Amino acid sequence: MAKHKTTVEFRGTEAQEKELRETIACCKKQKGALMPVLQKAQDIYGYLPIEVQYIISQEFRTTLENVYEVVSFYSHFTLNPRGVYNINVCMGTACYVKGAGEILERLEKKLNIVSGSVTPDGMFSLESARCIGACGLAPVITINDDVYGQLDPEDVDSIIDKYMNDNGGQTT
Repeated sequence: MAKHKTTVEFRGTEAQEKELRETIACCKKQKGALMPVLQKAQDIYGYLPIEVQYIISQEFRTTLENVYEVVSFYSHFTLNPRGVYNINVCMGTACYVKGAGEILERLEKKLNIVSGSVTPDGMFSLESARCIGACGLAPVITINDDVYGQLDPEDVDSIIDKYMNDNGGQTT
């Protein structure tokens, strides 16, 4: 079974759009308002899909390209939705030397996705991080707020199975 990058259909609600437009209305006349509006938009939607960037560009009377440049420049903004369980694999030097690449490959195989994507059911997203700051536990992954250290690739299946079992075994 080939790994794939998934795209999740945008599913914004009317309530989310209303909240976004209210935020924009409150802020758009203030100098430097684009950043706080983007941050609030990401809080509302969980990420910044093109549909949300388009609304922001229209309301700020700027191009979609200008909004995208800001979103893609700052690492705290994400263009992709995150799963219910967001997995980060530390790829810092200590983790990498101790096998983080193999951990990442095992996760990609187990979840049938590549780093930077989300499972089709939205349960898991997989990302790599430059450093998580837990070098003494290398190699390390985090799943939301849970930290797993001193891992071997063989540990991956049981860790992921725990989260799958917490959600009725859903993921494709």
